[in-house]
Amino acid sequence: MKHQTLDQLHAVAKIESSAAYSAMTRNQRIERWAELLERNPERCLGAFAGTEHLHPETRATMRGEGSAISVAFEDPVLRASGLKDDTYGEAKRFFELNDWQLHDIVCDCHVGATMKARWAASRVRSAIGGRFFTWLRQRIMR
Repeated sequence: MKHQTLDQLHAVAKIESSAAYSAMTRNQRIERWAELLERNPERCLGAFAGTEHLHPETRATMRGEGSAISVAFEDPVLRASGLKDDTYGEAKRFFELNDWQLHDIVCDCHVGATMKARWAASRVRSAIGGRFFTWLRQRIMR
């Protein structure tokens, strides 16, 4: 089998993304992320330092090898669904999270420099139903 880039394939064939993947809802994408983390619950993941203190542009470009976000990006299903890279900003966009929700999942202020994947999975899963508490936290933090 010969390896070809996507551009080379476009020259000889029409390429379409799988409709089954692109139809995932926000909750399905978040649930899949949690399930990926739970596959190896003892895996030690890196946390991001001080996300709440960074300028939004700096925060958006943050990434880390072995982070909870990189676990999501390793998954071909999430990538096929539109996850473009493993940056904070892309995770925020793709999973439709606000800064406080993503901060809750990846920031070191909750766990230190590293966290277990099972802990991250529980934080990811809490983003599915936690809109009221997110709203309340934003009102209190103002």
